[in-house]
Amino acid sequence: MKSSVILCAVFAGGVFVGYVDVLPEFMTAAGGPSLWALYVLLFLVGIGIGGSGKAWRVLKRLHARAILVPLSVVAGTFLGVGLVGLVLPGLRLSESLAVGAGFGYYSLSSVIIREQFNNEILGAVALTSNMIREIVTLIMVPLLVRWFGKLVPIGVGGATTMDSTLPVITKFTGKEYAMIAVFSGVVLTLLVPILVPLLLSL
Repeated sequence: MKSSVILCAVFAGGVFVGYVDVLPEFMTAAGGPSLWALYVLLFLVGIGIGGSGKAWRVLKRLHARAILVPLSVVAGTFLGVGLVGLVLPGLRLSESLAVGAGFGYYSLSSVIIREQFNNEILGAVALTSNMIREIVTLIMVPLLVRWFGKLVPIGVGGATTMDSTLPVITKFTGKEYAMIAVFSGVVLTLLVPILVPLLLSL
């Protein structure tokens, strides 16, 4: 929870600084420093996945049916955000799906939306909703396991199950499910920079 509180505080600080408008224009313009931050972030994500021996070992040991877990997360997420998008005014279905395609990876999905598509409001929505997804996972894992079974927290956690929510998921589901969580998180993380731009370009 400590890391989530810090992230929320940093986000609130950024909103405040942007609101009081004290930064030079080049720092807040689309295509400015935050675009280069996106490129660096994507590069670091690639390094993290490529250099993670744990992730590759998990891929080798899991049965082929394990791919059903991240595919189910994608289907469930799109079904949920699609239904929400139908009832929210002013939000196209593709935009709703793009927000959901962050799968909890708030920093990457929100920056892609803001920088590549110059949509600050939707980027803020993506950041907030995907942060909430991670926080809910951290708080609700024990209850989710008790009420719905050990795979459900992996689905709720989305892309975060390969890193930030993995410890709590492992604690309440066991090491065998930790392997599935890492695999699902890796697959969903790889899908974020593919699906978000694809959906917004529709």
